[in-house]
Amino acid sequence: MGSGGIFRPTAADLAAAEGKTISDLVGPDLRVLFCGINPGLWSGATGHHFARPGNRFWPALFRSGFTPRQFRPDEEAELLGLGLGITNVAPRTTAKADQLSAQELREGGRALVERVAHYRPRVLAVLGLGAYRTAFGRPRTAVGRQPDSLGDTEVWVLPNPSGLNAHYTLDALSAEFRRLREEVERICGGPVER
Repeated sequence: MGSGGIFRPTAADLAAAEGKTISDLVGPDLRVLFCGINPGLWSGATGHHFARPGNRFWPALFRSGFTPRQFRPDEEAELLGLGLGITNVAPRTTAKADQLSAQELREGGRALVERVAHYRPRVLAVLGLGAYRTAFGRPRTAVGRQPDSLGDTEVWVLPNPSGLNAHYTLDALSAEFRRLREEVERICGGPVER
């Protein structure tokens, strides 16, 4: 255990997490379904999304106004009450996203389309430009709102919040998340419950 009773996986725990999957955080009436590329080893070891220290998903959610405070990964279930969910393009846990094949990403994109059709979130926010481009065959995609929707679900692409993504600072990442939150409030007719 780490500080505050938070589980900190050992090197052996992380090695054992390779190839595992973790459950989606989904439910009815989602305003936003956030979609990571795939779970990392910390997520596989802990069973929580975006669990690796240094991942900026949780700080960006808070700084952008999606959450009333910065949640920890083990508090992820509280997102459902805010109309937010989490899934991944590819389910397999890896040390780095570049360990996924293009075929895995394309198959994950097809499965994601089915999840979106089933849960019908207002917005799907894919967190990773390269993964989106590969999964959906859109090589020229840019960050932001996409011209094509999935049924009634708007699609956004946001930068990957991994600490390994040096192209975006936390402030720049939070600004992109804030743009999404403002759009969600506009299309949903009110502020995200905080």
